[in-house]
Amino acid sequence: MMEIATHKLLIDYADRFETEAFIEGDPSWFMHQVEGRLNQETMAFIASCLSYGSRRQFLPKIHSLLTNSRNNPYEWVRSGAFKEDIPDNNRCFYRLYNNHTMYVFLLSLQHLFITYGSLGEFAACHARVGCTANGDALNVLMAMSDYFKNKGITGIVSRPITSLCKRQCMFLRWMVRDHSPVDLGLWADAIDKASLYVPMDTHVLQTARQLNLVTTRTASWRTAVALTQQMAQVFPGDPARGDFALYGAHALAGHPNFAES
Repeated sequence: MMEIATHKLLIDYADRFETEAFIEGDPSWFMHQVEGRLNQETMAFIASCLSYGSRRQFLPKIHSLLTNSRNNPYEWVRSGAFKEDIPDNNRCFYRLYNNHTMYVFLLSLQHLFITYGSLGEFAACHARVGCTANGDALNVLMAMSDYFKNKGITGIVSRPITSLCKRQCMFLRWMVRDHSPVDLGLWADAIDKASLYVPMDTHVLQTARQLNLVTTRTASWRTAVALTQQMAQVFPGDPARGDFALYGAHALAGHPNFAES
């Protein structure tokens, strides 16, 4: 049973960090720079897939793609215009991804757009499986992973259960959570936000350990699930809100934009 003081502290942290100021220097910034649902979900997906390593390194790479797309990433991908900006060669694009990796990734995303119309339509198509009454995030995470794996893409779109799947969980938080100054809630009608997972990274894990919410020293899918279940006690029906509390407390507490009142 979570201590009352910890419960209150997490709510206070979420209130403190889930503000417009959170967007500054965060990969969620990019989806707020484009207009229209199609552009926002496309930019969000691309940004999330590249969000690993040092922010000082990956944020400029994402920005370069936004610039190449002329703030119209959906059409840039769907029309194939990206081929003019991303050559199909083996030169390094970012860390483990070379230009060929990005080229094939965007080509696969183009095929998804042609087949389904958009990422949102793809998600809505796969959110409800079997007897699921409400759209379930895990169904969409699995479907996205399977789609790109079947296109020969590995690593960029992670698979839940067998991997941490942090970036895709973050992407779904952006797309599903509504009434937020950060998250867009574009897919709120398709996926139940109660089914979202807390995106697990080093910052989240460190805060969770400090608050005795978890005991493990390494992040895993099992840890993410267990932590999400605890966040559901604090934020009923909206466990992913705990991401703001856990991440913010470790990564942003000393930032002047988040000074305690």
